Amino acid sequence: MTSAIEARGLGRRFRRGGWALRDCSFRLPAGRICALTGPNGAGKSTLLALAAGVLKPTEGALTTPAREAVAYVTQDKSLYPQFTVAETLRMGARLNPGRWDQGTASRVLEAGGLDPGRRVRALSGGQRSRLALAVALGKRPELLLLDEALSDVDPLTRRTLMGLLLATSTEHGTTVLMSSHVLSELEDACDHLLLIDGGRVRLGGAVDDLRRAHTLVSGPIRDLSPHTVVTARSTGRQLTALIRPNGPLTTSSDGWQALEPTLEELVLAHLGTSDVPALLTPSVKVAA
Repeated sequence: MTSAIEARGLGRRFRRGGWALRDCSFRLPAGRICALTGPNGAGKSTLLALAAGVLKPTEGALTTPAREAVAYVTQDKSLYPQFTVAETLRMGARLNPGRWDQGTASRVLEAGGLDPGRRVRALSGGQRSRLALAVALGKRPELLLLDEALSDVDPLTRRTLMGLLLATSTEHGTTVLMSSHVLSELEDACDHLLLIDGGRVRLGGAVDDLRRAHTLVSGPIRDLSPHTVVTARSTGRQLTALIRPNGPLTTSSDGWQALEPTLEELVLAHLGTSDVPALLTPSVKVAA
């Protein structure tokens, strides 16, 4: 399977801040939409900047498509405030000769009713997000990197733009790696997940594979060994836990229930603990 991104022992150190990433190894198959999540300061923005070529690794290696085939949208959007919407698109076309897709860029803007003659500095945060995404998609990238790029967009518009990303990935085979804290919306659009915490990948793989590797159990308090317990909480005589089953799990005979967790339940459970071994499923694990 072709990889859009492959990292081997990737690390990035800053002079004053120490290591932002350390010993990260993973691969992201081409044509996937991957959620990049984790707490603030975990290293998400550093990873995206490395993938975009804005930063260079301190150690290890990172393989991505050629620079001209990568589009990168940050939270501050990096647009020229004195340009109009139309001038911004013309600039995008001139900077990407041979790749520019005016039709796609125009459709993104028209869906939001943006006035081509309006200057960027007069746009709302959500409108600037739509314009930045229009330029990124107009580039027809092989790899699209989004660093909290939709954080200032209202929920309805964000859902529309997420649907557009899904359609673009399906139609053109674009790989999308996007950081976001809106886990409930990511579950509907993303088929892969990378969870970073403490500068390392704690959880990675196809969302369906990661969910199947975990079980949310609840019932009377009992010993959960030999299973790997990610998190557990008790209320009176009842216990609720997210586990990685290590062998058969019997539940029906003693009042226990077992469910497959949602993506949000999975991520929140792993963010609440630091001593559970990392898990990378075969789709993202780098071969030795």
